Amino acid sequence: MSMIRLLLAEDQSMVREALAALLGLEPDIEVVAQVARGDEVLDAARAHDIDVALLDIEMPGMTGIDAAALLRRELPAVKLVVVTTFGRPGYLRRAMESGADAFLVKDAPAAQLAAAVRKVLAGERVIDPTLAAAALADGASPLTERERDVLRVAADGSTNAEIAAALHLSQGTVRNYLSMAIQKLAARNRAEAVRIAREKGWL
Repeated sequence: MSMIRLLLAEDQSMVREALAALLGLEPDIEVVAQVARGDEVLDAARAHDIDVALLDIEMPGMTGIDAAALLRRELPAVKLVVVTTFGRPGYLRRAMESGADAFLVKDAPAAQLAAAVRKVLAGERVIDPTLAAAALADGASPLTERERDVLRVAADGSTNAEIAAALHLSQGTVRNYLSMAIQKLAARNRAEAVRIAREKGWL
């Protein structure tokens, strides 16, 4: 039996170690690398010659979705399984757009994660059915890439001037993007727009 070489990217060490231990019990899966940051995924994947990357979404350095897009571009043969604590429909859509082969909630049983790993290696796509239904019901994000960027920077309370400096835009342009985003999300202000976009998984 050939072993499936797996990389595990998860920033919470207890969760990562528990997942590694559980997946390591599978007779055909070997966890050959573990990282706690999204920006360490590509180097680890290259160094350990992996078959599958299991990526959490919320990580420091780079999200699992961005790490998946980077792996898809740089190491197209690697299969990508994205897992999340937050069953946000927008995350599913963005994960699929980034090239993920599977999208599951993190509290799925280890046997289900292992089965997903085997299925993606066999060329199948695996998507949590509840999330798939919610994503269809919610529709696509109404925000443009630039509106998302502006909301992302605004999320930490940055002023228009600070957002403009961070994104190399004029303050007037920032105001326009914020106002469009607030309007599209039917929010009262930027803080509410950030909250709505986050809850939908659009940020």
